[in-house]
Amino acid sequence: MNIKKDDLTGAEVQAFIKEHLFNMTLHSPPESIHALDIEKLKQPGVTFWTAWEKGELAGMGALKELHPAHGEIKSMRTASSHLRRGVAHRMLQHIINESSDRGYTQLFLETGSQKAFHPAVQLYKKFGFIFCDPFAGYKEDPNSLFMTLKLTDTVIHSRGDRNG
Repeated sequence: MNIKKDDLTGAEVQAFIKEHLFNMTLHSPPESIHALDIEKLKQPGVTFWTAWEKGELAGMGALKELHPAHGEIKSMRTASSHLRRGVAHRMLQHIINESSDRGYTQLFLETGSQKAFHPAVQLYKKFGFIFCDPFAGYKEDPNSLFMTLKLTDTVIHSRGDRNG
């Protein structure tokens, strides 16, 4: 699997992001959707990566800087054709490693509380994320879960898996 920084200009990547945004509407009310669209993913302070397997788009993930020492995971998604093949695990490890390389001491994320998001929550827990209060302007919302990971105690680099 190749994980690379992406400029969001490819038609396949843009379609994947649009599918991700549409999928959010199936599971969350509009006021509870915090996924970033293509323009917001291109903003300064956001880095976007795609994962490729044998020339196929397998997944995506982004890291948004909240503060010089804090980042937020955004836009994590695995292509349906690549589910349960370790794509999310590899992307999450890549983002954690990048966060550590940047000197971040803490990562945050917001995800849905509905059943469709339970596999993602389990993955985050496996990496050591714990539930926390809303952060960075988020508000309490029964449709959202907030999680955090302190990087100073938990980062394990797997350099052999890193690309771009």
